[in-house]
Amino acid sequence: MKTTRREFLRTLGGTVGGAFALTVVPRHVLGRGFIAPSDQLTKGIIGVGGMGRGHRGYGGTRLVAVCDVDKNHLALGQKLVSDKIAAYHDFRDLILDKNVDIVHIATPPHWHGIMSVEAAQAGKDIWCEKPMTRTIGEGKRVMEAVKLHGSKFRLNTWFRFADDFYGLGTPVKPLKKLVQSGLLGWPLKVVISKHTGFDWKFFWVGKENLESQPIPKELDYNFWLGPAPYKPYNAHRVHETFRGYWDYDGGGLGDMGQHYIDPVQYFLGKDDTSPVKVEVDAPQQHPDAIGTWRSITYTYQDGCQIVLWGGDFGVENTPYISGPKGNVYKNFVCDIPNWEKKLADYPEPEPQVTDFIESVKTRKPFALNEQNGFRSSTIVNMGVIALQLNRTLNFDPEKLEFINDVAANRLLDQPMRAPWSI
Repeated sequence: MKTTRREFLRTLGGTVGGAFALTVVPRHVLGRGFIAPSDQLTKGIIGVGGMGRGHRGYGGTRLVAVCDVDKNHLALGQKLVSDKIAAYHDFRDLILDKNVDIVHIATPPHWHGIMSVEAAQAGKDIWCEKPMTRTIGEGKRVMEAVKLHGSKFRLNTWFRFADDFYGLGTPVKPLKKLVQSGLLGWPLKVVISKHTGFDWKFFWVGKENLESQPIPKELDYNFWLGPAPYKPYNAHRVHETFRGYWDYDGGGLGDMGQHYIDPVQYFLGKDDTSPVKVEVDAPQQHPDAIGTWRSITYTYQDGCQIVLWGGDFGVENTPYISGPKGNVYKNFVCDIPNWEKKLADYPEPEPQVTDFIESVKTRKPFALNEQNGFRSSTIVNMGVIALQLNRTLNFDPEKLEFINDVAANRLLDQPMRAPWSI
């Protein structure tokens, strides 16, 4: 019987031929030697469409392999560097490449969970595009695999630790300091909308009743679908417009949700929990094609809220953060008298490891890793499920399941098309 790549991966941690166990050991432990501070790490990118090519560069690494199920994308990926690099059709071949230290996952989100778990099992460190996973259940599997195999994980949204945070005109660190000082009071409400500097990209909507089209000869459409349900090929399902379909992503919320919400989770101090309720105001959604929404409101046990207003909905001049003692507006305007002088007396937020290469070499957790990234991904996916069902849902942040809601809980761990599974 022919052994599949998946079966081969599974044997890596178990008994082979009843005689001995083989273990893939990453270079930082044994297999490729000690990583000195001056060593350059290698990386392979799975998915070299727009995101894979656009996010290819991060210092201290050398690109040695690319993978894509579209031959045209693969050819473009090979041109990302002047050196000759390995090119793969099957992501499992890239993951097993002994020359690859870091696996960069830049595929549509319906692949993120499987690929992250496979990479962790193979002893690789992982750089994953957002959203972390398409479902909450897949996120749990990624957390478990990364912990079990000792991989370092980075989710590729960076606003909790770098760059100005969209329309707020400030990095997140001063917001974190202001919130944790208590000057704004508690509980807080955060409004993420066009009026506070955030665009939910409602152009990521699907088309209903897509007609079947011939599959381009350069695309392995069956492999592109992978664990997603089989549906006839239409160009609007793949590549630049896949975000408009529930099977692969979550529309504008899936695309921008972790960029916008993860920093809020951080400065509210919610990295180890989730909201207990999500409410939606939206038109009835199509079962295949994602539509728009007016608002999504998340409420935590302590009364804090995150409110998302889509499109032009919401109220102009709304505070980004509102509290019992003060408010913060766009461009980091705070209405507390002498707030900057008062804030200077408070301690700075705890330092974070914000260089993934440092994380890989020192084995310290990255600032946005599989644990806190899972929590912000869960917020996004709670909203996606509430939109699909078009109703309010109550959530248990410890059990990670919806309360007394069979239909919602079915969407936590969705069936995968054979032979794929986590």
